Amino acid sequence: MSTHNIWTHKGTFLLAAVGSAVGLGNLWRFPYLTGENGGGAFILIYALTIFAVGIPILIAEIMLGRNSRRSPIMGMRFLTRTHKTSRGWETIGWLGAASAFIILSFYSVIAGWALHYTGLMLTGSLEGADAETIAASFDALLASPPLLTLYHSLFIGASALIVGLGIHRGLENGLRVLMPALFVILMVILAYSTAIGDLASAATFLFTFNVADLSLEGWLEAMGQSFFTLSLGMGAIMAYGAYMSSDASLTRTAFAIAVVDTAVAMIAGLAIFALVFGAGLDPGEGPGLMFVTLPLAFAEMPAGALVGGVFFILVLGAAISSAISLIEPVAAFLVERFDLERPQAVSAMVIASWALGLLTVFSFNLMAEGTLFHTLFGRSAFGLLELLTNIFMPLGGMLIALFAGWALTHGEVMKEMRTSETWFRVWRFLVRFIAPAAVAFVFLRTIPQVEGYLLPTIGAVVIVGAFAAGRTFLAERQGS
Repeated sequence: MSTHNIWTHKGTFLLAAVGSAVGLGNLWRFPYLTGENGGGAFILIYALTIFAVGIPILIAEIMLGRNSRRSPIMGMRFLTRTHKTSRGWETIGWLGAASAFIILSFYSVIAGWALHYTGLMLTGSLEGADAETIAASFDALLASPPLLTLYHSLFIGASALIVGLGIHRGLENGLRVLMPALFVILMVILAYSTAIGDLASAATFLFTFNVADLSLEGWLEAMGQSFFTLSLGMGAIMAYGAYMSSDASLTRTAFAIAVVDTAVAMIAGLAIFALVFGAGLDPGEGPGLMFVTLPLAFAEMPAGALVGGVFFILVLGAAISSAISLIEPVAAFLVERFDLERPQAVSAMVIASWALGLLTVFSFNLMAEGTLFHTLFGRSAFGLLELLTNIFMPLGGMLIALFAGWALTHGEVMKEMRTSETWFRVWRFLVRFIAPAAVAFVFLRTIPQVEGYLLPTIGAVVIVGAFAAGRTFLAERQGS
């Protein structure tokens, strides 16, 4: 990979990785999971897992990308050849690309909801509305395939335009404007929440640690969120790592990504729950927290329509910064493998993902519960797509940890990390044993939810991964 594909400035990778990590997971999923699971205890488990699992795998994934200087699929092909390991390890690249492709398809639909609410807020359509009116408005949105398709198309098209412009003109320039603007807007929302809402109750709710109140399901949710929030196992971090400067510190960058991502989630949680408590609403509303509870809070507060519009602009910006990272792994592969021009590669990936996204659009109306699809498959199309990514991402992350921990030599890792021997040993222990075990625990949790017709497929993927690991370990043992 030539030098024109290296980020122009060292800090751009940090912006890119933070942009990938900061998205709907921070502003939508994290707050409602915290609300459903009792607040502070959930955050405690989340933070511990970030350190013991998230950061070690994050370092490993960046390392594989920077070492190969290629897209995830072509990079793993290169690394398996240079390390004389089983080609089964290429599964890492394919799982990441598949995850990015599938996630973009439904992520774009959900992000489109924020586009809808930005318009409603800025036009004052929900000003003074009651809970029943706002809930009915959300239901009407979900029941309209044309409206959902329009927003889905606008969002994914805007994301494609940024990536299609290239590494420097598109990704770098976009991130340099987008990410600082998002942080400024977030602080404005927090200031408004502090002035209008109940910040003290929000802080008590988020930072009162009582682990006894957290169920096993809550533990698993916290562990899963800590993994998914860093965009691990979806190819984005590996793709961005391929453009990372060789002299940038892996460890410092990984810790900075985790700290900023967690800080954004915490600030968003404080701002959202301050508004929720200030309006006397239920913090455990679940997935409807952002699209039903928050609009109701804005509707009852001074200047709520304007601030609500600004808030949903923040959500849109965060969603786009994540969406462009989902396009990159597949687009980069198409450029490298088939020698396509970048706009062609981006168009091919996005059009296919857009078409798959129509299944998510129809999941809320034409293929909702009670329809033939739901009866045949036991869940919506959106549920099936989400289930696949809940399998692919942890499995990919587990294989990344195993490959980096066992296949890469001491010299290679030290050359990339340039760190002390003590931290190297800590990282290698975490990435070899603790991280794979924790990710496997979260991964296996999904298996009982899988209907019988999917088990053979999942079993085949697991067997391929296990076979690849076994071959590598045997090869190392024979070579030593």
